[in-house]
Amino acid sequence: MNLDNQKIYKKLDKGQVGESIDSLTLQIKNILNLKNNFKLPKNYKEIKNIVLVGMGGSNLAGHILSSLFKNNLKVPFLISADYSLPSFVDKNTLLLASSYSGSTEEVLSAYEKAKKQKAKIVIIAANQKGKLQTKAKKDNKPMFLFNTEYNPCGQPRLGTGYSLMSLLKILQTAKLIKINKTEFEEALVWMNKINIKNSPKINYKNNPAKKTAKDLLNKVPILIGADFLQGNLHTLRNQLNETSKLYSSYLYLPDLNHYAMEGLLNPKDNYKYLTFVFFSSSLYSYKINKRMELTKKVVQKNNIKIIDYKLKGKTQISQSFELLQFGAWLSYYLAMEYNLNPVEIPFVNWFKKKLK
Repeated sequence: MNLDNQKIYKKLDKGQVGESIDSLTLQIKNILNLKNNFKLPKNYKEIKNIVLVGMGGSNLAGHILSSLFKNNLKVPFLISADYSLPSFVDKNTLLLASSYSGSTEEVLSAYEKAKKQKAKIVIIAANQKGKLQTKAKKDNKPMFLFNTEYNPCGQPRLGTGYSLMSLLKILQTAKLIKINKTEFEEALVWMNKINIKNSPKINYKNNPAKKTAKDLLNKVPILIGADFLQGNLHTLRNQLNETSKLYSSYLYLPDLNHYAMEGLLNPKDNYKYLTFVFFSSSLYSYKINKRMELTKKVVQKNNIKIIDYKLKGKTQISQSFELLQFGAWLSYYLAMEYNLNPVEIPFVNWFKKKLK
């Protein structure tokens, strides 16, 4: 596929996925610059833990935030992707029910359980009529509802800018985290540069996302990273699955060094299908960077191809935003390579219909 041929994007991208990817920075700016009119009830105090309930694209922000701000969060943060809730959820739990559409059945189920367990509930959703929004309004629960003008494709996995900043605003209001607006603004400048560099109009020779897509064609990407980027690995895995219709997985350091390397030997033709994508960062600790280099050597000893993407943002937020933007374009170009409409999720839609 000639990724420099602009006609292919018009032909295949029937749902404005490219426009959503191009607008990720605008999603973040939109929430970042909102006047802090969001309020929490006076009794939303003495919070001892945070639980985010969300599925698929609606929990990506939780994964990114819990990795990126793990040293800033004042209480434990857990993501629950299920119908039920942990037994420890109680009146001292901030329960964040995240559903982009407001119709996710697992979140609706967990919401009812959260009421019974007396949790302090906040809804995160698009500003539209959904079952969750309706229930929360009836129950007088606080809601952070975002407009979706900068996500024209309507897919939650590509509205991560909205959900991430909404989540941060809630935690800031609850005094569970501090946001340095200047740091975010600087990170957005870098993110915008990454967006321009990887956009469809930039030719293949100068476009890292297009080049990486070519290298991953007909391969299973195994994403490798560490520390503050773990949530980004989860997000990119999701986007490769849904946008590219490509199986992918992720591993993180140092944990993978204690088990995963031994699994490279079999089957013997692993080298034909697997490609390890390492996301290197000068902001990792010395030990992690040493492990990263040694892990690359182990993968190569098993004749498996590696790709090394070096993140260049100056701060952890900048690198997280960089990977979010780069990964979204990468998954988009892979959909083009496979001659697929990137917005469609046929198996997910079929599955939901059969569950009814």
